[in-house]
Amino acid sequence: MMNAARTHFASGSALMPDALRERLVALRRDLHQHPELAFAEQRTSEVLARELSALSPVRVDKVARTGLIARIAGRNPDAPWVAIRGDIDALPIQEATGLPFASANAGVMHACGHDVHATWAVGAAALLSDAPADGDVLIVLQPAEEIGEGAAAVLESGLLDDVKAIFGAHVDRRFTVGQVVAQAGPLAASADVFEIVLSGRGAHGARPHESTDPIVCMAALISALQTIVSRRVNPASPAVVTVGMVSAGTAPNIIPDRAELRGTLRATDRETRALLHSELREISTHIAAAHHLEARVTFGAGVPPVINNARAAEWAMDAASHVVGAASVVPLGITNMAGEDFAWYQERIPGCFLRIGAREADQPMIPAHSPHFDVAEDAIVVGAAVLAECARRASTALFAACK
Repeated sequence: MMNAARTHFASGSALMPDALRERLVALRRDLHQHPELAFAEQRTSEVLARELSALSPVRVDKVARTGLIARIAGRNPDAPWVAIRGDIDALPIQEATGLPFASANAGVMHACGHDVHATWAVGAAALLSDAPADGDVLIVLQPAEEIGEGAAAVLESGLLDDVKAIFGAHVDRRFTVGQVVAQAGPLAASADVFEIVLSGRGAHGARPHESTDPIVCMAALISALQTIVSRRVNPASPAVVTVGMVSAGTAPNIIPDRAELRGTLRATDRETRALLHSELREISTHIAAAHHLEARVTFGAGVPPVINNARAAEWAMDAASHVVGAASVVPLGITNMAGEDFAWYQERIPGCFLRIGAREADQPMIPAHSPHFDVAEDAIVVGAAVLAECARRASTALFAACK
């Protein structure tokens, strides 16, 4: 793919020049040491803008307050555009890795790998500058993924309106460096929140018959909500109903007049997502009525499920096979019920979201969002090379189709 000095991955494939790898590792460590939360990624954005500008893009636009979109020229101005997305925000976690480049910002950490995602997006831009796709490629450095708002804000800008395919990826320590997941269909779940407020009548704890007790109702409701998945959802459709917060009462001898529950709903298809909403509302309303209370149910719509487009997934699988070898393109092997706001792009643009192995073979699996989370840095090399090749293959196929 490229001449000059090269970095060799374990498979023997030459993926990028040594000098580029060293620059990307330095960038990742700088981003890791200076993490910033959603929509506060000011320094992060400035550092990434300098890196992208050094590649002589057609243009670099600020977007979604702290995000960036760089346009890397293709070989043919008439070819369709494709996009590569990397997210840039960190989490409110105190780092405990002990790394020499650990977070210098108290209580903030790149515990989900977004420092790597941003870096490999820059790396893909560098590879595409050296070996362009047929059409232009937009490098999207997106803020605020962790709160599920960044992708929607990028789309609202209109800067992706002409994009015909989009690719992104996430580091994954369940897989070793060099393994890549690129598959069609569901890859992550929708992630909605709900709140249920039960309103009754308070009384003295010694005279419960004078109350309509929201705490007893709440206990019955928590159990009843679990029957949504076990009895209402098709067993072939993954779903989660979790009550994560409960609140009621002010003293042990007082029956309160109000109780609140909050939780999350997860599904991997749109039909099941809608069913979870309707069943939660129905059960809450009727359980409350049976206890002579009223239930007010509200939903906070989160991200949709990540459902990889079949054609985009085929391009991604071919690209990954070319970069790491077909034997290293592996299935996800689990049902992933976590959310990912890349799904918002897929609502409008055919796209594929990949998982990139980020663990050395002799190292343990450390979960994301842990204060001990870290990645094997050769994942940067693999991610950059795979995403750049995804863009090339999608661009070629799209251009051929429109001739």
